[in-house]
Amino acid sequence: MKLKGTKLYSVLTFTCPRCHEGKFFKQGNSYRKGFAEARPSCTHCGEDFRREPGYYFGAAYVSYALTVALWVAVYVALWVFDALGWISFRFFENGWLFLIVGSIVLLALMPPLYRLSRIIWINLFVDYREDAVEFNRALRLEEEKAPPSELAESA
Repeated sequence: MKLKGTKLYSVLTFTCPRCHEGKFFKQGNSYRKGFAEARPSCTHCGEDFRREPGYYFGAAYVSYALTVALWVAVYVALWVFDALGWISFRFFENGWLFLIVGSIVLLALMPPLYRLSRIIWINLFVDYREDAVEFNRALRLEEEKAPPSELAESA
């Protein structure tokens, strides 16, 4: 199965959604200082990752969905461990166990979830192109040739 060229490839490898070559984040490790800093643009094709102000606020919706999925996974894991006889877990009797385990797992996975939500969010709006370098070069040339906006003239 060819994965490159799909949004899943970009999400799993944290690469540019346009060319799938350049890295999206400056830091490769989710648990090191600066883990949240995204590059301003792709080092390979030049895709601008700095959309308009507030663009990545939408990633909070993705983060919420990932967090809900994580809590469901914790519940299912505890239920399976109970079924296997490894622990005793009843949701209404051992709710504290669910909260403690879920909180620990959530705290441990917060940095990767943050990064994952941002890369998923940008992948919703940017499509892969094999000719990404030429495409972005042509976009920049069009922007340079475009007349100044009305806002700039009125200032």
